[in-house]
This record gives sequence, C-alpha cells and structure tokens, in this order.
Amino acid sequence: MAVQTQAGVYEKLGVKRIVNGAGTITRFGGSLMPHEVIAAMAEAARSFVDVDELYVKCGEVVAKHTGAEAGLVTTGCAASLMLGTAAAVAGKDPAKHRRLPDTTGMKNEVVIHTSHRNGYDHSFRAAGVKFVEIGYANRTEPWELEAAITENTAAVAYVIAPWLTQGFLPLDQTCEIAHNKGVPVIVDSSAMLPPAENLTKWIAMGADLVAFSGGKGIRGPQASGILAGKKELIDAARMQMSPNHALGRTCKVGKEEAIGLVTALELYAQRDHAADMAEWRRQAQLIVDDVGRVPGVTARVEQHPRRAPTPSALIEFEADWAGPTPSQIAAKLRAGDPPVYVGATGESIRVNTHVLEPGDAELIAGRLRGALSG
Repeated sequence: MAVQTQAGVYEKLGVKRIVNGAGTITRFGGSLMPHEVIAAMAEAARSFVDVDELYVKCGEVVAKHTGAEAGLVTTGCAASLMLGTAAAVAGKDPAKHRRLPDTTGMKNEVVIHTSHRNGYDHSFRAAGVKFVEIGYANRTEPWELEAAITENTAAVAYVIAPWLTQGFLPLDQTCEIAHNKGVPVIVDSSAMLPPAENLTKWIAMGADLVAFSGGKGIRGPQASGILAGKKELIDAARMQMSPNHALGRTCKVGKEEAIGLVTALELYAQRDHAADMAEWRRQAQLIVDDVGRVPGVTARVEQHPRRAPTPSALIEFEADWAGPTPSQIAAKLRAGDPPVYVGATGESIRVNTHVLEPGDAELIAGRLRGALSG
C-alpha cells in the first residue's frame, strides 16, 4: 500500500502519513498529484521565466477549460475570492489598488445570502468589504436581493457547497437580478469538482467570476486555485496579485505551482470521469459489504449530486447498538498505524472514497470492522 512504501520524507520530520478516508480536505493535504503533474513542476523549477507572461498563458488554459473569457491561476480558492472581490471594488484603478483593504470612498459592500455565511467568507471580506445579508436561513425572496443592491454594492457573493441545501435564490436568478443592477456575481465553488460539468456550469449560468480549488478534485498543487470569468475582472484581479505591490502580493503563485495547476487541469479534462465514479463506488461498496456484517450496524453507499457528489460508505447504528460511539470509533482509527481518518457525527461514520489509494478501502474496512467489534 502507498502509505507503507513511499519515501520517508515525512518520517524524517516526525510526521505520520495517514490513510485519508475523509476526502479532499485541506487539513489532510487536499489530494495527491498525478506523476505527470509532479514531473511538470520539477521541469518548471529548472528555468526562469517572466511570471506575468506565465500567468497570462496559464490563464488562457483556465479559460479554455472553464468556458470563461479569461482565467487566472492563484494560490487557492480563498485567494481567488479575495482577488476577485478586490477586482470588483477597485477595477483597474492603480490608486485604488494601493489603498486596499481601505475601501473608503469606494463601492465596499458585498451582498450575500444569510444561508451562505460560513467560515470561508472571510476570503471575500479580506478585500476590505462588508457584507449585506439577505433572506433567512431557510428562505430568500427575489425582492430582498433587488433591495439590497445599492450604489455602494461592489458584487454579490454566491456560495456553492455540499452542505448548503436551502435558503438561497438559484444562481441564474441571482445573476439576472444582479446584472440588471449592473453588479457582478462572484461564485465560491471551491470543492464542487467532481462532477466535472461544474467546471463550466456556473459560467454558463451567468456568473462573472468563479473560484475553484486547484488542490482538490483537479489534483493540482494543494496551494493552487483557479479564478475564471469576465476578462475585465480577471485583468483587474491579476493587477492585484504578486509580483505587483497590492493587496494580493501575498498571493504569490510560484512558476512550479502555475505549471502544476494547468498540467493537472489539462489531465482532468481528459479523464474518464465515469470510470472514476465507478471505481469510487466499488471502493465504497467494498467497505459497506464488509462492515455491514457487524450486528447492530447498517451500511450503505450514499451519493447525491450536490451533497455528496462522490460515493461514500455511510455506517449507521441501530437503536439497540451498545458498542462504541462514532467519535470513539473515529478516535480508535486515528490512533492506529497507519492513522486512518474518516468523517464522524453523533449518529454515523462516513468514509469518503474520493482520494483513496489502491488497497486503502480494504485496510479501512478491516480496521472499521475491528473498531466496531471492539
């Protein structure tokens, strides 16, 4: 198995490698890059280039695969959102660029659904804007968005994520209302690949800027991201970014990461996505079949186009279950060698198969069965 045979670069630091049954989560390293991406990054490291020219050319690759007018490589989805918001606030005005995040005298409000507020929305606010919330947690009316957009509105923020299920207007309706008011819509779609069609879907629905993580489903460098959208806004975002001295100076995309990201994006566009889904489902079913034999446990494969776009093995417990709690089971898995990380709530255990390596499903099934029996 990969965990046992990889080189010991982490062990030299005293860091344990893990089996990741939790998915493309930042705290566990996102995803693993294909060999072609690693090779491309190594080649990129052996030459100097003009990074402005590199960013433009990489942006053309992003635009090609997203269906957008233009694209930009960034240091992650969070950076994409900050740069996109800064572009909506300051445009191409260099004097405004130098002042951000001080937005005094500029359009400095971003409208957002109340139901879209989450821990990641600081990425928008980092550009110096303040949020104007609309709607309730479970319902928003079109007139609320129309009323919230004023002469101080720089953009409308829109979040697309698996955990969001209600309380917001559809994206196409949001875009229509915002565009009628002359305001762009910026979409946070960090972890919404797969399914692969999302790469072009939000742009086709009218979004002005869409941000994706580069180190999750695309399998590029973890510290990479994509911003795709209208050329005017992308050009303004690039002016905010390193090597320029503006808000995004901290968002320095190395030549290696830029090449790694576009290489991964090209590979992603060529993948057999149906075959990927079938393999993830096979792994989930293997775990379900094995663990489901434990008395008092029910197990099934769960997949939902929005809430769970990749197949997961969901383990739930019958009312008379007297064994360890989900949190205790997860802790036991983490304490093993190698540590195994899975999702755990008060009622269930979830194994996300998206980034499992060959042999991981079998290992997780055996470890789970032992933890449940114990």
